[in-house]
Amino acid sequence: MYYSDDIVEEVRARNDIVDVISGYVKLQRRGSSYFGLCPFHNEKSPSFSVSPSKQMYYCFGCGAGGNVFTFLMEYENYTFPEALKVLADRAGVSLPEVEYSEEAKKQRDLKSAVLEVNKMAAKYFYYQLRAPQGEKAMEYLKGRALSDETMRRFGLGYAGPYSDELYRYLKKKGISEELMKESGLMSVNERQGMYDKFWNRVMFPIMDINGKVIGFGGRVMGDAKPKYLNSPETVIFDKSRNLYGLHIARTSRKKYILVCEGYMDVISMHQAGFTNAVASLGTALTSQHASLLKRYTDEVILTYDSDEAGIKAALRAIPLLKAAGVSTKVLHMDPYKDPDEFIKALGTDAFQERIDQAENSFLFELSILQKDYDMKDPESKTRFFQAVAAKIAEFELEIERENYIEAVAEKYQISFDGMRKMVMNCLMQGVPLRAKTTSAERRQVRPEKEDGILKSMRLLLTWLSEYPGLYKTVSAYVKPEDFTDELYKEVAEMLYEQLEKGELNPARIINHFTDPQQQRTAAQIFNTKVRAESQAEQEKAIRESIYKVVNHGITQKTKELGAADIQGLQKLIEARKRLQELGRLHISL
Repeated sequence: MYYSDDIVEEVRARNDIVDVISGYVKLQRRGSSYFGLCPFHNEKSPSFSVSPSKQMYYCFGCGAGGNVFTFLMEYENYTFPEALKVLADRAGVSLPEVEYSEEAKKQRDLKSAVLEVNKMAAKYFYYQLRAPQGEKAMEYLKGRALSDETMRRFGLGYAGPYSDELYRYLKKKGISEELMKESGLMSVNERQGMYDKFWNRVMFPIMDINGKVIGFGGRVMGDAKPKYLNSPETVIFDKSRNLYGLHIARTSRKKYILVCEGYMDVISMHQAGFTNAVASLGTALTSQHASLLKRYTDEVILTYDSDEAGIKAALRAIPLLKAAGVSTKVLHMDPYKDPDEFIKALGTDAFQERIDQAENSFLFELSILQKDYDMKDPESKTRFFQAVAAKIAEFELEIERENYIEAVAEKYQISFDGMRKMVMNCLMQGVPLRAKTTSAERRQVRPEKEDGILKSMRLLLTWLSEYPGLYKTVSAYVKPEDFTDELYKEVAEMLYEQLEKGELNPARIINHFTDPQQQRTAAQIFNTKVRAESQAEQEKAIRESIYKVVNHGITQKTKELGAADIQGLQKLIEARKRLQELGRLHISL
């Protein structure tokens, strides 16, 4: 849905950024800004700044920054329309109705209807667990040491012993058979017709990140098969793109997420205080899961069962997480099978110790690889280290290779130089690199000289936003086209237009950009600082920045000037004259 700039700006203007962020971060006033501990990375001293005048936030530690929309999108992982809706509701602003095509409207209505049916089913199961017929299921859950509060938080329920109970309940509520089928709550065959997919099972509602029920998992009461049963894929449920417990884990604000195998592991870990635990939904971790996790964390600790299946699952997950840019560790639970057993036997402190001691995923892979070799046999042992060297050689960065050579030498008590020579041999033989630099990363790498000019551009735009009275002086020398970086030029054009009209509004400029990285860069542009001991030093720094930006612009235009462009040459000569005047320019704050 497209919303006009005026609507977006009205919503932003009616949500003071200090008020909104204060609901998430404890802020204290320091000068003209507010500071607190950054919610996007761990820190001990506040570097997270919120500016009431600019209506922007910026972290001088990790570089996170933007306006009130950006904050909600980063913190809550909302899309822009979701953040806009939340803030519009908060401020009492009515958004225009969305206009859908017939097909899109039909699909939207179906999704809403299925969500409503799932909600009804979840309430029904919840009630059944607490009714007399749910006694055995309740005994099972109590036997797993789950508290009433934990069962309530996860909405646990029970599907009765007969295969038509939910069907009859939904029928009475006026739900059509077609909609029941679309919800995935029913099965159909020629002999029985339509009947409940889940019956005689403890029920685990599966929720999306906003807490809406999108599917169910059911654990059978008794010996029937399968032991665990999940909802089929529906218009709202894709098990390869959702994680159980993520709607709670995403708000835990721990620097890592614990990934385990099943519902009960997640629930028991949350009850023990590890509220950053999630699990895949009856399937192995997928690349989509890895990408989803990357939205919320840079580090995952795999807490799979300690049996062979758990080890295989970890080995499958590690490369997927690495490909998504997620640092991965593996938690060892020996001598216990799963987190639930471990916590019940040794307690939460011991489990936290195991988390703190979680093994680097690469070293874990080596420990599993080692099992294929006889380390008492010299020849087999040599082959093992050759295999290790080949794996280390896959890393692109030399420093990373060196770090792993050192770690392997220490762990296996072998010569660092010997291991290093084996890795170098592999590199000379052309072992494929483990991680190639992406084109996006290459674009972000700038030459040192260009970084210097970019800082001068940022400083100039920051000062213009903080001291709008400078605009008349600065604009006489520096034009938007002198900002040779495309994004900086866009920011400068919008800022100059605002200053020309006397309507300074940096937060509105952020709205212009939709890409999160561009929003961060724009926020950085308005929050660049330089150390100056006195006002005179700061005024000198401003003058120097003007000179650098103008000079860089002239240099770039000179390179691009055509041989026959007499008019362009005349402009450059005039620009050079103005540049000489800068030595006499007086700047006053």
